[in-house]
Amino acid sequence: MNENLDKNSALLERATLGGGCFWCLEAVYQQIQGVKTVVSGYAGGARPNPSYESVCTGVTGHAEIVDIVFDPQIVSFRDLLEIFFVIHDPTTLNYQGNDHGTQYRSVIFTHGEEQNQIAHEVVQELECAKIYANPVVTQIEPAPTIYPAEAYHQNYFQQHPNQGYCAAVVAPKLAKFRAKFKSLIAAPYA
Repeated sequence: MNENLDKNSALLERATLGGGCFWCLEAVYQQIQGVKTVVSGYAGGARPNPSYESVCTGVTGHAEIVDIVFDPQIVSFRDLLEIFFVIHDPTTLNYQGNDHGTQYRSVIFTHGEEQNQIAHEVVQELECAKIYANPVVTQIEPAPTIYPAEAYHQNYFQQHPNQGYCAAVVAPKLAKFRAKFKSLIAAPYA
């Protein structure tokens, strides 16, 4: 990923999240005020420069992720995690809906100790509040090397809103997000 994000990059932070298909996460996080970029990609595996085809086999160990650059003065890492835990099921190990395999695992790849601490706090709060009937299985790990997905995966929902998977899976997640987090939606999407 490009570390030279823009002139104000010192003020920006990164969040790297995996929770099923990256098209779902990307569509949601692109609509949040304070989010500057969302790149679909792969992280957490052993092989360098994985392809979508190799990740789909499950043998590379990578998760489908979104790498988010955001302005913490507008939206916090905690806000991003609260959204994350609403738009996917963090209690299912290695699958979301009909998407099965380790590439669809629930994972937070943290960028620094502060994010690690916040991620653990949020999971603990969810467990104490008994939000879910089953335990949260979301992995929390330091961010590894992140590989951008192929160009045709970027902005996928924006380009293909009527494609079958997008209409049946992505759109309902987006609607759930929009209903619960109205105050965080960026102006063009509000």
